Amino acid sequence: MTDPDEKSVLLRYLQEGRDALLWKLEGLSEYDVRRPLVPTGTNLLGLVKHVASTEAGYLGDVFGRPFAEALPWLAEDAEPNADMWATPEESRDDIVALYKRVWKSSDNTVAALSLDAPGVVPWWREETRDVTLQQILVHMIAETHRHAGHADIVRELIDGAAGLRANNSNLPEAEREWWDGYRARLEAVARDAR
Repeated sequence: MTDPDEKSVLLRYLQEGRDALLWKLEGLSEYDVRRPLVPTGTNLLGLVKHVASTEAGYLGDVFGRPFAEALPWLAEDAEPNADMWATPEESRDDIVALYKRVWKSSDNTVAALSLDAPGVVPWWREETRDVTLQQILVHMIAETHRHAGHADIVRELIDGAAGLRANNSNLPEAEREWWDGYRARLEAVARDAR
């Protein structure tokens, strides 16, 4: 797993976040991938749509290599949070396919440019908007993994499934009873801390 090529390392970490985000959709119904489970409406399919849109901007527009498709939910006149949920016309397959097309476009940008290639993030403050490809790759890794963490919590709320990836939950292997006792112990500690 060692690779001296910094681009490859950065792309590997980005891809791990991408894969984790999509894994959270696996095995769920169309209803469950769209369900808003917290007061702000966060839902699994919306997280994928949002991250796809964000990546298209950061690894496209920022470097003068815009994503080939229009993303109407990002238009000036789009309703607030339009990128955070899938409309009835947008299926899971549509959103996942869009995300994978964004990956290809983003990976092409990374392949075409050096890590010190300059870009401009027009939606950032003037004093921070001049960036390099390396900075934006690190930013997208953080953004993608942040939202994969949100997806992990939302998925756990849906059916109890949690963890890092399909073949490695990164959680203690324990029966439901152990987890129930663990949670009860944490609740007792929290109450005592009041």
